Amino acid sequence: MIIGVPKEIKNNENRVALTPAGASALVSRGHTVYVQTKAGEGSGFSDKEYKAAGAKIKKTIEATYGIAEMIMKVKEPIASEYKLIKKDQLVFTYFHFASHKPLTTAMIKSKAVCLAYETVELPDRSLPLLVPMSEVAGRMAIQQGAKYLEKPIKGRGVLLGGVPGVPAGKVMILGGGVVGTQAAKMAAGLGAQVTILDINLNRLRYLADIMPANVTTLYSNDYTIRQLIKESDLIIGAVLIPGAKAPNLITKGMLKDMRAGTVLVDVAVDQGGCIETCKPTTHEDPTFIINNIVHYCVANMPGAVPYTSTLALTNATLAYAIQLADKGWKKACQENEALKKGLNVINGKIVYKGVADAFKLKYTPVDKFLA
Repeated sequence: MIIGVPKEIKNNENRVALTPAGASALVSRGHTVYVQTKAGEGSGFSDKEYKAAGAKIKKTIEATYGIAEMIMKVKEPIASEYKLIKKDQLVFTYFHFASHKPLTTAMIKSKAVCLAYETVELPDRSLPLLVPMSEVAGRMAIQQGAKYLEKPIKGRGVLLGGVPGVPAGKVMILGGGVVGTQAAKMAAGLGAQVTILDINLNRLRYLADIMPANVTTLYSNDYTIRQLIKESDLIIGAVLIPGAKAPNLITKGMLKDMRAGTVLVDVAVDQGGCIETCKPTTHEDPTFIINNIVHYCVANMPGAVPYTSTLALTNATLAYAIQLADKGWKKACQENEALKKGLNVINGKIVYKGVADAFKLKYTPVDKFLA
């Protein structure tokens, strides 16, 4: 198979979909890998390293898309890329369709095969291609939240860990999944008082067992959320419904109950966000303030630490990319149920129910394309 790896062009997105080691693994199996020049530069990988791994270098994004049967990306295509995607071309990347109708419409029109990292799902319901970036984003949420709590950037002026004789900051985390767990570990390590909310009692029992004493678990409901926001310094949105839009657990009306300078970090913003007032921002302009509440809503948080993120992503995606390249998308998805669940749009039809439901569009069962 011919595989193309374009340079990411989303604002301040420095990750790349494939490391030189990943390229080498695909080339060794007889596949041809084309990498757009300087695609790996932001992650610390040079064209020279890709060439040494057996990949070929393309000068332009147009040439990279034009030659490839499978495109491997990190983030969803942006508007300038829509016209480059061809009928029957396999695009393997994070899409997050349910939060972005223009992208969904464009991919339907392209008649490409869109296989989304974020909906590849194992039998235990874990999301193996989302986990590594969720781990990075969860840890970064605390790192960024702690920074934006500083007074010069309009935060409350709270040091999360406190000091002897002064209470530690309070962190509220909505969701006890991968993002929430990693955020709790980081916040607890800094010495903050941490509360994790979730509706899965088994998950809360697990977290109560593994977390240190400065982490409390609570069952999530509207009443509890409304009480906690009054005294929280940093609130992390970490709710995920695979392939579907995240629910708004904190509404605009709740901001009036928060203390001025409270910081909100919505990691779920690329799925629509679980905080109503959060809208996607960029690393270039990451925050905005509503009612004296600081909102940090960067939709590609792991892009700020691209070396770590690129390695972690390729570690997770490569085995699946090899299956797709070796067998073709149809046979690979017939034989691997997890990959099958990654299919979102095929030849102009939405085949993932969460995406169809988000926009009230027609849903076509994926098995119609795999028979």
